Amino acid sequence: MRILYHLPLSPFSRKVRLALAEKRIPFELRVEKVWERREEFLAMNPAGTVPVLVEENGLAIADSYAICEYLDEAYPDISLFGRTLAERAEVRRLVAWFDTKFAEEVTRNLIWERHLKRALGHGNPDGAAIRAGYANLKPHLDVIGWLAESRPWLAGAHLSLADFAAAAHLSALDYANDIDWSYNEAAKEWYARVKSRPAFRPLLADRISGMAPPPHYAGLDF
Repeated sequence: MRILYHLPLSPFSRKVRLALAEKRIPFELRVEKVWERREEFLAMNPAGTVPVLVEENGLAIADSYAICEYLDEAYPDISLFGRTLAERAEVRRLVAWFDTKFAEEVTRNLIWERHLKRALGHGNPDGAAIRAGYANLKPHLDVIGWLAESRPWLAGAHLSLADFAAAAHLSALDYANDIDWSYNEAAKEWYARVKSRPAFRPLLADRISGMAPPPHYAGLDF
């Protein structure tokens, strides 16, 4: 059985979980406490980050984007990168947007500062960073809402990795109850469509010890 090393609140891990599930590729989840710096894990990924996918033949692939491109090439029946060169370029652009700009401006300032920093012994949360995270979230929701109103899915006519990249970050924030969904109705409706897909069900069933999600987290209609 292929294995995905992950952390439950890692949006990068969540993105890969969604891609695997949408492609109907069976896998086993293993939580990797990256702060422990296990030698066996570092041998697979010297960067010491999750996710890491280990195929049944022993091939280890690190980095969420590398994993997702590998999956689309190795298991092409259900493509998550688009059908034309233009579609694939737009998918890549939006995945980069969410995994770099959104991750730095929002996810790090909220998930890391507010929920993980103190628990992992890295000092007290930075109040200014948390305020910036909430402020930055609004224009990002506006971008998602505009895309959702302009296109059937974020990158175009078809569900793609762009939708899963965005939804992975939002689902982690939603688990932590950090999103005011009343702010942008179009973004909320798009997220409801994404999380209603069968691939999303395992994420909605996630429960983290000592951190319960809000009641609406697992509901398909909020």
